[in-house]
Amino acid sequence: MLNPEFIIGIDLGTTNSIVAFTEAEISDEQKHDDRIPEITVLDIPQIISDGVVDNRSIFPSFIYLPGSHEISDSSMSLPWNHENKTIVGEFARERGAEVPQRLISSSKSWLCNVMIDRNKPVLPWNSPDDISKMSPVESSSMILQHIRDVWNHLMASEDDRRKIENQEIFLTVPASFDAVARELTLKAARLAGLSNVTLLEEPQAAFYSWIEASKDQWRKKVKKGDRVLVCDVGGGTSDFSLIHVTEDNGDLVLERVAVGDHLLVGGDNMDLALAYSIAKKMADSGTRLDSWQMRGLVHSCRKAKEKILSDSETEEHPVTILGRGSSLIGGTIKSFISKDEIENSIINGFFPACEITSIPMKTQKIGLAEAGLSYESDPAVSRHLANFLNHQKNDTGDSIALPTAVFFNGGVMKSDKVREHIIRMIDSWGTKDGSDSIREIHSDDFDLAVARGAAYYGLARRGRGVRIRGGLGRSYYIGIAASMPAVPGMPVPVKALCVASFGMEEGTDINLKNQEFVLAVGEPVRFELLCSSTRKKDATGEIVEDWQDEIEEITSIETTLDGEYGQFVRVTIEIKVTEIGTLELWCVSVEDEQSGEDEQKWKLEFNVREQD
Repeated sequence: MLNPEFIIGIDLGTTNSIVAFTEAEISDEQKHDDRIPEITVLDIPQIISDGVVDNRSIFPSFIYLPGSHEISDSSMSLPWNHENKTIVGEFARERGAEVPQRLISSSKSWLCNVMIDRNKPVLPWNSPDDISKMSPVESSSMILQHIRDVWNHLMASEDDRRKIENQEIFLTVPASFDAVARELTLKAARLAGLSNVTLLEEPQAAFYSWIEASKDQWRKKVKKGDRVLVCDVGGGTSDFSLIHVTEDNGDLVLERVAVGDHLLVGGDNMDLALAYSIAKKMADSGTRLDSWQMRGLVHSCRKAKEKILSDSETEEHPVTILGRGSSLIGGTIKSFISKDEIENSIINGFFPACEITSIPMKTQKIGLAEAGLSYESDPAVSRHLANFLNHQKNDTGDSIALPTAVFFNGGVMKSDKVREHIIRMIDSWGTKDGSDSIREIHSDDFDLAVARGAAYYGLARRGRGVRIRGGLGRSYYIGIAASMPAVPGMPVPVKALCVASFGMEEGTDINLKNQEFVLAVGEPVRFELLCSSTRKKDATGEIVEDWQDEIEEITSIETTLDGEYGQFVRVTIEIKVTEIGTLELWCVSVEDEQSGEDEQKWKLEFNVREQD
């Protein structure tokens, strides 16, 4: 690859995608200048209405699959692709609200749905069979392909060296994305022709944007001992991260110390709640909506929510539902939703007041359920937040280390009322121990922060900014079968060998020379990768026998390793967390090592984290 001329940050969002970029090359003059290169948000040309292309800094993550002759070919033409057949972006979102069965939305959330084959064409979900479908990976890739084509059209039309394929790209994902969802995100990027891609956590990226916007003043806005909660509520997920402010040789240092579990609850859930609220009011007045109309109403509520929360002077917004039957005037049903309705729905439904000891509610599962996205059974983000903070202990481990400051991100956090409610609630959790009131670290932009922060992170990796120390946000384990006699009706117990401890940095190499294991080669075997977000003190090489609910399986590899069928080889394990966010496990033959012959090695590789 050529030396990149640009660093590009891409926020591949559930609802909206954003692109920011900055110069990668640093001139001799800049090397002696503490100021970082300017970060610019890319205006993305997209179809915004029938046959109209315009630039927008926000690129809605929606794909519309038009029917034959539904929209003319000229209406779908793009400056770089006159034969375009699929609509992506703003017009896709608007048209999809009218014809929801042809709209692909929330494809990012589908990437982490373990109940389906995410490489199979299943979207739009529950659409008629005569509509061509895409896989979640393909859908995500199509959004990235549009970004690729836009960049190359605007930035590289006269110079191939400036093509996006030759630049350094930082693509953001939820902090809680598991290894499989991260790998599928990378696969979508590769399908779009983006190869030099590094993944970065969205909450960290948002916080990097705050550092960049604060310039050198960020050190005056936090202090040693601060614990900053990053609360990122996006379109599909809610992410929590905890960043500690420490000191090293007199300098303030930022260290990411905890990451919350994956929570599939966010703006999508809120849009649905608003839609059901409106549908109930309409039913009370005698108008009942069918499932087709409800899907359109959800998209209309999303549009109203975004408009009201983005514009402080807008107090209400119309929502429109396509009608069924000739008796409806103009073929549509109209209603309105107010700012108070939206904010109260979000607060009462998703951030109800609770105690620090609260845990997410568990409901008894119904035996049969529709296939689809695996949303959280408890939509109360406040209880998930309390559960996350309840696991954060102080240095002595005898009390909860509540945050001293909170940084919000995500479109729903544009509401002052919502942010103030959350801060008051967290404050109430700390009043009993005399803690100071929590303060808000203000964000300059809830829409563009993640993309800008990703670009800044690229600069920081080149020594042109502040790095957040991180390492792995979880402890990782490999399943080890116990050595014991077979017992009828009892499966062989599986122990958990810690292969990457919490906080382990990229580039770290560890060799478990003093521990031997037996590796099965020459026949199909299964390797289980497990993780824990609560067991932070397990050391690499430690074997955990009784882990109950503290450790969970996140992915597995089924493979046949080279060797004679049925052979067992004595091995030690070498471990490395690589610069590209993978966990490499090398099983090294003990016999070869002892005999002085060339070592025989078998490699297992898991994508366990983003770059930081």
